[in-house]
Amino acid sequence: MVVKDYKPRVCDAELQEQLEASGAVLIEGAKWCGKTYTARNAAASALFMQDRDQSKRYKQIAANTPSLLLEGATPRLIDEWEEAPVLWDAVRFAVDMRGEVGQFILTGSAVPKDDKTADEDEKRMHSGVGRIALLRMRTMSLWESCESNGMVSLRALFDSQPQVAAQSDLTIERLAYAICRGGWPASVRLKERAALKTARNYVEEVINFDVHRVDGVEKNPLRVRKLLESYARNISTMASNETIMADIRATDQTIAANTFATYMTALRRIFIIDDVPAWSPALRSKTTIRTAPKRHFVDPSIAAALMRISPLGLQKDFNTFGFLFEDLCARDLRVYAQANDGDVYHYHDKKDLECDLVVALRDGRWAAVEVKTGIHEENEAAKHLLALANDIDEQKMTKPSFLMILTGGQYAYRRADGVYVIPVGCLKP
Repeated sequence: MVVKDYKPRVCDAELQEQLEASGAVLIEGAKWCGKTYTARNAAASALFMQDRDQSKRYKQIAANTPSLLLEGATPRLIDEWEEAPVLWDAVRFAVDMRGEVGQFILTGSAVPKDDKTADEDEKRMHSGVGRIALLRMRTMSLWESCESNGMVSLRALFDSQPQVAAQSDLTIERLAYAICRGGWPASVRLKERAALKTARNYVEEVINFDVHRVDGVEKNPLRVRKLLESYARNISTMASNETIMADIRATDQTIAANTFATYMTALRRIFIIDDVPAWSPALRSKTTIRTAPKRHFVDPSIAAALMRISPLGLQKDFNTFGFLFEDLCARDLRVYAQANDGDVYHYHDKKDLECDLVVALRDGRWAAVEVKTGIHEENEAAKHLLALANDIDEQKMTKPSFLMILTGGQYAYRRADGVYVIPVGCLKP
């Protein structure tokens, strides 16, 4: 089912690899991030559970004979499978019976209710371990939206590329626009004025519908909005839950701790909140490492929409630009790291030595990254990176594959101290 005008995604290769190794693959991610298009492009047949002309009939069939919905050329796409959670067990059972890989692709924009709170007909009997592989999908990186020229490869840096020489085409003006527009596939195809409305519309849908739909529990839209606005103001920081709750209460909206936890869980289950966890390396020193996550959205445009800030307004507020730019860099690095079998973390210890992002591969290699918007900040960033590298206990873990300052500038090069300076507009997997 080749999709017309399909823009290739970094996860396309990972999806094919998973289909060759597992009976089914579940693609999870925020609504509008492109899951269905990516799945359709790899599928041979499809079932769309949200097809309003057919959804009622599909749910009736799922309740009685779910195996009928699985019939079709493989890999068969089951889009928005959580509309009929019984399909999970039907897929798992079909995979067991067929004994072949690459049978199904499932997509979902919400994690279903926990089995303890789900209705009887919604409960999943089995986890799917060994049959259904998980693939996380995010919004488009700058490489996928064709705004990064990709002259510097993350994989090549990990493979000890000695020198880099590249130039980014992205100006600060274009970066501000990319932040506010976001990486939503639909918005990338639109003209600028229309594209900027995508994230705003997305936020309104989350507040007024999606956050309630995920668990069937009615929530106060004003509280949801104030929570998200506080999150946006604290983007790319380690703000505590208490800080965010205090921010909400300052706007005359009361919120209890258990209510806050319920709202946060719902937002995570629809993949809006995408915090970066803390990294805990082996150090020579005995300093305490802070374990709080860094606050991030799945896409920087969500924060921009909540702040009601335009690309021009962002250029006039360089402090805010810096926080949202880090959010964009975190998104892109997560997409690129995943393609290299890795994850992204942050580091901060009690001595206030910090590193914005750490890319850790599963083979044990890692790299430290500082995110900076201007060249005048490079020396301080390099100092932090070298200090962290020197504090690593190399008897317990490997030294860093590389140290990088990820910037909004133009030129990619290697400094005399060995630290790379790479514009985000040059980076690719």
